[in-house]
Amino acid sequence: MMRIPISAKMIFFVVSFLVAATMIFAKQSSELFESVLVSREEYSNMVQAAAKASEVDRLVSSAVDRAQVIGALMVKHSLQKKADTGEVLLNFNRDKSLFAIDVYKVNGDQFEFVSRLTKKELLERDKLTVDFVDQLRKTQNFPMKDVIAKKIVIRNSSYPKGRPLVTLGLPLVRDDRDQVTYLALADLEFSYLQKPFSEESERVQFVFDQNGELLAHQDERRALARHSLASHPLFLKAKNDVIPRRQIQFVDPDFEAEMIGAYVQSPAYGLTVVAQTPKSVILEPARDMRRQAYYIAGVVISVAIFCLFLFSMTLTGPIETLADFVRHVSRGNFDVKVRSRMKFLFPDEVTDLANAFDQMTEGLKERDKVKMLFRKFQGTKIAEALLKNEVGGQGQNREATILMMDIRGFTSFCETHPPEQVVEMLNEYFEVMVGVISRNNGVVDKFIGDAILAVWGVPQSDDNDAQNAVKAALEMRSALKELNDWRLARGQEAIYVGMGLHSGPVVSGSIGSTERQEYTVIGDAVNIAARIESATKLFGQDLLISESVHQKVGSHFAVESAGQAEVKGKAEPLALFRVNGYLDGETGATVEVSTPYSEYAAATDEKAKIAS
Repeated sequence: MMRIPISAKMIFFVVSFLVAATMIFAKQSSELFESVLVSREEYSNMVQAAAKASEVDRLVSSAVDRAQVIGALMVKHSLQKKADTGEVLLNFNRDKSLFAIDVYKVNGDQFEFVSRLTKKELLERDKLTVDFVDQLRKTQNFPMKDVIAKKIVIRNSSYPKGRPLVTLGLPLVRDDRDQVTYLALADLEFSYLQKPFSEESERVQFVFDQNGELLAHQDERRALARHSLASHPLFLKAKNDVIPRRQIQFVDPDFEAEMIGAYVQSPAYGLTVVAQTPKSVILEPARDMRRQAYYIAGVVISVAIFCLFLFSMTLTGPIETLADFVRHVSRGNFDVKVRSRMKFLFPDEVTDLANAFDQMTEGLKERDKVKMLFRKFQGTKIAEALLKNEVGGQGQNREATILMMDIRGFTSFCETHPPEQVVEMLNEYFEVMVGVISRNNGVVDKFIGDAILAVWGVPQSDDNDAQNAVKAALEMRSALKELNDWRLARGQEAIYVGMGLHSGPVVSGSIGSTERQEYTVIGDAVNIAARIESATKLFGQDLLISESVHQKVGSHFAVESAGQAEVKGKAEPLALFRVNGYLDGETGATVEVSTPYSEYAAATDEKAKIAS
C-alpha cells in the first residue's frame, strides 16, 4: 500500500473539514453566543432580584421595628391612661416614612380601636380631611385576622384622590398563651418601597404581595394604580413554588413580548421581587455577531490553509521519533527518555507531548511497583501503610477490636441455589457490608467463604476502635434491612447474619512467601470473636459483644446482658451482651436500632452452648 506522509493527510483532511464545517460552525457559534447571553442575563436577573429582595427585606424589617416601638408606646400610654404623649409623638414625628399608625385591641374576632397618630401637616399639605385615615381603613378592608395569626402583612394602600401609601399590619402585644392582644396598622409613604425600583433601565424590576398586587414598580404609575398580577405567569409560578428563587422564561401579557426573568420570594413578609428583561434586547448582539461570523470564517479558512502547511512540517519529524520510542515502550522498556533525543528551538505542544511521554513512562514504572504491592496486600489502608513504610515484615503486638460476621443458613442456601445465584448474592452482600466497614475506619482482613473477618486498630489506631466497630455493626444491621428489602422486592429470600465483636491483643503483620504475602491478624482475640459469632445462634441475636468491648463502649451505646456462653477452647464462660442502639449524647436517651432481622429463632451450635 502506498505510504502517504502525515503532513499531506493532515492538510487534506483538516482543510476539507474546515471548508465543510465553517458555515455550520459560524451558525452554531452565533447560537451558542445567544445561549451565553441568555445565561448571563438569567444570572444577572437573579443577582438583581436577590439584591432588591434583600433591600426590600431590610426596609420592611426596619419599618416593622420602628412601628412596633411606637405602637408599644401607644399601648403603654393607653393602659396607663397617660395624657402626656410627648415620648410617642417624638418617635412618631422623627420617622419620616410613617404617615399614620393605628392601634387596635383584639377581643376575640373583634378589633377595638385604641388610638391613632397621624401627621396632620401632611393631611393639610395634600388637602385631605381629618377622617382620611378612617375612609382608608374602610376602603382597604385590611386582613387583620392574618395579623392575629402572627403574620406581618403588607398591602398597597394607594387609592385615587388619596395619598400614596403602603400599609403594614403587625402584632404588638401577646398574652401568656402567646396570643396577639394588640396589633397595629402602620401607613408608610409609598416612596419608601418605590425608591429602590425607580431607576430606569432595560431590566424591569418590581415587587408584588402574596395576592399578586404591585407594591412598587419601575413604572411608578402601575404601582400607584395597584395593578394586579393575579393572572401573570410569574405570579402563577411563584404562588405555589416551594423554591424561593427561580429563573423563568415567559411571555409577558402586559408587554406582549418574550421575557427572561427571575424572582426571589421573601417568606417572612409574603413578598416576591422580580427582575425581567425583554429577550429581543438580549439577543441583539448575537444577531450582529452572526453577520460578522460568515465574513470572518472565509478569512480564517484562507489563513488556516497556509499556517497548517507550515505547522505540519514541524510535526512529522517529532512524531516519527515518538513512534520509535512507543515501540520501545511496547516491548517493556520504560527507561527511554524522549527529551534527551529530541531538540526543540521553541517549546510548543510537541514539547509538552514529549514531556508527557517521559512522565508516562515514569508512571508505568510506578504502576508496576504498585501492582506488585497490591498482589501482596488486600485493602486500601494496608497498601497505603506499606507505601509509607508504616507496615514492616515483622509481626507487631496491637490492641484491636475484631469482628467476625457470618451468614445464617449459607450452607443450605448453596445447596438449593445454582452457583451463579450464590456468587451474585455474596457479591451484593459483601459490597454493602465492606462499604460500611470502610466508612467506619475498619479493615477487612479476609473473606472466609461467606464470613467476613474485619479488624479495627491495625495497621493504625485512632483511639476509638471499639466504638467504631460497634457503630459499624449497628450500621450493618440497618444496611442488611435495606439489602433485604431489595431482595424481597426481587422475589428473593432475606439474609440473616450473626456478628461477634471482641477486643484484645493480636499480632499483626504480613504472612506468606516472598512471592505471595497477606497482611493479617492472629491471636486468641480472633478465635474469641469467632466463638462469639457462633454464640449468636444460641441467643437468637444478630450481634453480641464481649465484656472487653462493653467496657470500652458502654457509655456510647445501649447495651444489656444477653447471658453467658460456654465456648469451645475456653475453660470459663464468656459474658455476652446485646447492643440495642445508641445513647443520645445530649439527653442520654436510647436511640434504638432494630430491624426484623435483628432477632431470630435460637438454635444450637457445636462450638458454643449457653452456660447453665
